[in-house]
Amino acid sequence: MWHSLAMDMATDLNRLSPEQLRVLAAALQAKVQDHETVISEQKDQLAERQQQLDRRDEAIRRYRIREEKLTHELALLRRHRFGKRSEVLNTQQLSMLDDLIEEDTAALETELDKLTSEERPRPEKQQPARQVLPPQLPRTEIRHDPASTTCSCGCALKRVGEDVSEKLDYEPGTFRVERHIRGKWVCDTCETLVQEPVAPHIIDKGIPTTNLLAQVLVGKYADHLPLYRQQQIFARADVALSRSTLADWVGRCGVELTPLVEALRQELKTHPVLQADETPVAMLSPGKKHTHRAYVWAYAATRFAPAQVP
Repeated sequence: MWHSLAMDMATDLNRLSPEQLRVLAAALQAKVQDHETVISEQKDQLAERQQQLDRRDEAIRRYRIREEKLTHELALLRRHRFGKRSEVLNTQQLSMLDDLIEEDTAALETELDKLTSEERPRPEKQQPARQVLPPQLPRTEIRHDPASTTCSCGCALKRVGEDVSEKLDYEPGTFRVERHIRGKWVCDTCETLVQEPVAPHIIDKGIPTTNLLAQVLVGKYADHLPLYRQQQIFARADVALSRSTLADWVGRCGVELTPLVEALRQELKTHPVLQADETPVAMLSPGKKHTHRAYVWAYAATRFAPAQVP
């Protein structure tokens, strides 16, 4: 049937004049363009639908993290209220527990900030008043100026001002302040402003440098110094840092170190033999008034491994 239809169409086309063939070709071309337009619109609709699905998945992840945060806080509060007398904590233990809560809260808030879409307007948060760094600490000026003070139009740039931000740095036993000075340069001819961008930091708009953050983390996890003790050590150097601030730094660093943790986990999986240690802990189940036994597992490579991975 299709063969006979093709033969009939060929016969009909042979009977058409050149002018009729041009009209037929133009009609077919217009029909093809209409089909392409429909296909393009369908692709745009599919892309928009995919964006909506992505935004929905992002919202679901954000709500799950929020639920995890609230469940964690609720479990701690219930343990304080309904725990056994033998589990009642003293003032020192409560202080350390408060540090853990603030660290987890800071880590969860950082995750929420990362999941929030950049295109979605964020509500303005009231930033706490930034602590003034002690004036008696030595200061090191780090200037960030453009590599060239010649404008693209060929005229010389003129310095009209600068932005100064201070970071609290730490070397073992010594505090100092880094003054980051970003000069402002303008061209009078083409009215162009040139300024170096803000250098990236672990905590944006925060006062700690990477050296100070490393000291806090090493002191807490390697030297077994709770944050309240580090607060006392820093206070002897005339640097007042609250425990809530230190806990916030620890939580945010934990989020930023997640890729390193994942890389170490993948490296450990390549070893034929691993050493493991389990620590039993009492865990309060959400929604229940009793605890059950849970375990914290630690893994490490053996001493015979070519690379020692904790």
